Amino acid sequence: MNTRFLKLLAFAAAMAFCLATPGAAAQPGAAAGIRSIAAESLAATPTARPYDERDWLQRFYAPRAYAPAWSEHQANLALALLQGAAVHGLSPEEYGADALRTRLDSGDPRFDTTMTRAMLHYLADLRVGRVRSEYHTALPDPRLKQFDPVEQLRAALDGGGLAAAIQASEPAFPFYARVKDALAHYRQLADEPQQDILPSAKKIKAGEPYRGAAQLRVRLMLLGDLPTDAAPVPDKLYTPELAEGVRQFQLRHGLEEDGVLGKETMAALSVPLPRRVRQLELTLERLRWLPLFGPGRLIAVNLPAYRLWALQLGGPGQEAPLEMRVIVGTAVKTETPLFIGQMRYLEFNPYWNVPRSIALGEILPKLMRNRAWLAENDMELVAAEGGQQGSNAGDDALADLRAGKVRIRQRPGPQNALGAVKFAMPNPMNIYLHSTSQRELFARSRRDLSHGCIRVEKPLDLAHFVLGGQPGWTFDSIEMAMEPGPMRKVSLAAPVPVVLFYATAMVDREGRVLFSRDVYQRDPLLEAALQAHRE
Repeated sequence: MNTRFLKLLAFAAAMAFCLATPGAAAQPGAAAGIRSIAAESLAATPTARPYDERDWLQRFYAPRAYAPAWSEHQANLALALLQGAAVHGLSPEEYGADALRTRLDSGDPRFDTTMTRAMLHYLADLRVGRVRSEYHTALPDPRLKQFDPVEQLRAALDGGGLAAAIQASEPAFPFYARVKDALAHYRQLADEPQQDILPSAKKIKAGEPYRGAAQLRVRLMLLGDLPTDAAPVPDKLYTPELAEGVRQFQLRHGLEEDGVLGKETMAALSVPLPRRVRQLELTLERLRWLPLFGPGRLIAVNLPAYRLWALQLGGPGQEAPLEMRVIVGTAVKTETPLFIGQMRYLEFNPYWNVPRSIALGEILPKLMRNRAWLAENDMELVAAEGGQQGSNAGDDALADLRAGKVRIRQRPGPQNALGAVKFAMPNPMNIYLHSTSQRELFARSRRDLSHGCIRVEKPLDLAHFVLGGQPGWTFDSIEMAMEPGPMRKVSLAAPVPVVLFYATAMVDREGRVLFSRDVYQRDPLLEAALQAHRE
């Protein structure tokens, strides 16, 4: 029997003794084994996770002289928590929950460090997500400097409680709990017996025949768009009651709310419920990417839902006092980026400084055909170093425009693309929120129509929200400031965080589960990243 085998046998026996004897002092062999595993982890190659975990075991075990950390009772509690990871859209398999159970039951000497590593991963994944956030280009994720999973787990095992540590790791963003509840509900729906396939429909209006009326009624009741006590429908008739249920369904799925049973509505009704479950799981992952926002105002824009929420964090229930439709950047061409900014000031009756890409790609061809186009659209040329040059679009002016010596801006007024107010959040991409003179566009179901900036449906209400508490700013005074007149800049007393995020499943302030088109095709990218994480 060689020396290496004898050492391994002694290490296994010592670890098994400590596992079987909760609270017992660490045996020298057990401590040496844990020290060795921690050293191996410290020397390992960094993984692709959004955090650097290599020193976690070293920092966790060193203060306890590398003694085993898990009593049988605590281990069973931790395993139960890992088995419940699905409530957060996570998979117990990712943390080896079943294998850990086998190791615990068999007295595996590596159980203690494996259990510790799994719980540390779980805490970190809940706080920052499993793959790199689209808001952080550098690794490791800086948010774990404020939230250290090692300290969280140590405190939990010292009496703070494992369940409390899990709860402390969850994002505090108000939507997270709502989406988690929606996920549980849709999992229940997905477990129901397979629903009948709805007969196809091209364009059926209330009062017209539809041979799938009975199946449609059952589907709408299942999804909550019809009351569960809705009366049976006459045989093969698309009744006004069914049409109202369809209209509610359309509202939740970003479709035209006309109550007509058409191609897009039928496609949305036919999406398998497990796919809806997956959309909610992806949303939870994306919400874990967001930072921890402190008390105060917050503006959140969900790009594929074309929806803005103004939130008051830290108050009772953290409800959204304001919700509105928005218009975002056009898919593929001028997509609105994901980022987190700080709104710092408003401009009433703003100038629109036309981005150079728009000036050269869209306006210049129009000027080549019509030299009066600038004047007709209340635009002017401005020297790059400052100074107005007017609306003359002669050959020399166009040459200066191509050379970057002049730029184009639109004067305040009824034609101005920014409308009556601009909500500025300085950033390198020059993205901001603003009102619009094309209010009819908010009636469209698909609203990726802008060059990247975000047009808001209720600018007066949003201005009142961000100026709330500042002396002299009431609804009346804001409405007066939005009347035609000279440009006026108003600084906010405190910056308001603005988060632009992407989620194809969300829950609104009334508790309705919303599903959106994946207009920027980001869901497959996230799926691929998660798949790579699992491999």
